[in-house]
Amino acid sequence: MEPLLPPLPVPQVLEDLAVKIIRQSSELGSRLHPLTRLGLVELFRESNCYYSNLIEGHKTSPLDIQRALKKDFSREPTKHALQQESLAHIAVQKLIENRITEEPDIDICTPEFICWIHEQFCSRLPTVFLEMKDNHDKKIIVHPGKLRTTEVTVGHHIPPLNNCLTQFLKRFSEVYTPYKLTPIMQVIAIAASHHRLAWIHPFLDGNGRVVRLFSDAYFKKAKIDSNGLWTMARGLSRNRSEYMATLEKADAPRQGDFDGRGNLSLQGLVEFCAFFLTVAIDQINFMQTMLDLENLPKRIEGYVHYLVGMKQLKIQSFDLLKAALLEGEISRGNIAAITGMPERTARNLISPLLNLGLLKSTTPKGPLRLGFPIEAVKYYFPALYNH
Repeated sequence: MEPLLPPLPVPQVLEDLAVKIIRQSSELGSRLHPLTRLGLVELFRESNCYYSNLIEGHKTSPLDIQRALKKDFSREPTKHALQQESLAHIAVQKLIENRITEEPDIDICTPEFICWIHEQFCSRLPTVFLEMKDNHDKKIIVHPGKLRTTEVTVGHHIPPLNNCLTQFLKRFSEVYTPYKLTPIMQVIAIAASHHRLAWIHPFLDGNGRVVRLFSDAYFKKAKIDSNGLWTMARGLSRNRSEYMATLEKADAPRQGDFDGRGNLSLQGLVEFCAFFLTVAIDQINFMQTMLDLENLPKRIEGYVHYLVGMKQLKIQSFDLLKAALLEGEISRGNIAAITGMPERTARNLISPLLNLGLLKSTTPKGPLRLGFPIEAVKYYFPALYNH
């Protein structure tokens, strides 16, 4: 699978893209209160899951994803299974984020970490998603976290033999570990490793999920994920045809003496990396534009006016939502001061806001934080689920 990285000096186009990603990711959401950011990260895990599902041809509505998070599952078996799949994806995103935060020295490129991602994801899937048919129409079972023990074909690509997977993953780890790379090369390595891990195809099934979750982990490890405010899945889903085409092009063998010195095409790898990094910049820009923090209070106010018209809220509810947005959380004891209402009247505002999910609290008397129910997201961030 050589070359694993473009040789030095790297093509200028890749260096320029990497520098731009590092710079722009550091600016994204810099004015958000940390507690408000946490609420948004929860929302964006849901959207990341939604778009990753779409890449696999699984369409689960944002509303069904939020219902699943509340243990409200559909009675229809197929929809129920898709909801479980969504919960698995979101759970593994959280686990990855926690491990990288709690284990600062963790090497995410090791075979152990990659197998751990697969294990954590597949062990949460319903049985229907772990059953496959081989080339002889015989049922086979996907074992979470276990490298495949059979040979497979993926489109026109024939991945390495199963008895060679350990060696390929060891080489993968040696080259892509971020500890050996400069910040710019880490960004380029995220793109290159995305293809090469897909090329190895280490598992019987679930490889696409693992590869995208691995890339999310690498962005976080490299500290260029804007603390969870953007991911690749939406961009890859919206450019699915080009994504698949450039993946396939990077599968190609070397095309003559001017195409590197490895077994695979250097030009194909460079083109995939350029596509991948361009999508990353597009997603950072999209999130910056979508957040539009200066006008977010106006969009929240517009939704409150709508709910006032539906007789579900009082207009003073906006004061609480705006305070939660700007301050991260608000004390129940400050409700009267924030709204300028008598204390008992002001406290009556809380219950409908909690019932609608517009405010959240971990305890019955605890501080209040901004919530992002899907009905409100259509007003707050109308472009989030456009595809």
